Amino acid sequence: MKKLLSLFCAIVALSGCSSMSESALFGGSECATREARDFMENAEDRVFFAFDSSAISPDSAEILDTQVKWLKKHENVDVIVQGYCDERGTREYNLALGERRANAVRQYLISQGIAADRISTISYGKERPAVLGSNEAAWAQNRRAVTVIQAGNN
Repeated sequence: MKKLLSLFCAIVALSGCSSMSESALFGGSECATREARDFMENAEDRVFFAFDSSAISPDSAEILDTQVKWLKKHENVDVIVQGYCDERGTREYNLALGERRANAVRQYLISQGIAADRISTISYGKERPAVLGSNEAAWAQNRRAVTVIQAGNN
């Protein structure tokens, strides 16, 4: 009976997670949630990379220019650039490559006039794929850097 009661409590607790407010999901205030939503609507949040590369392509530069424009309008907002890789390569190698990708985006934003102290980076390597699959289409979507509004600094 105790196991059944424990299972029931666990299900109730987990179902409560699905009703969390959007601000709780973003980990910040309602203001941060609003800004994150505005960022997603007015600037593309991700750029993609060639295999084993951290070079910013012309297409990526155009996307980053939309981020620069948005960030210049919202000078009180800080961001985190997250670097990712596809599943090929070792964990250690991909963490380093993800870091190079995140830093390439950070350096581009800085070169366009965004203050360095507004931009932090993190690498997830191959640990958080956007698309599952072991083919070029999936790998291309996973070789990315994503710019995310940092909660709690507004």
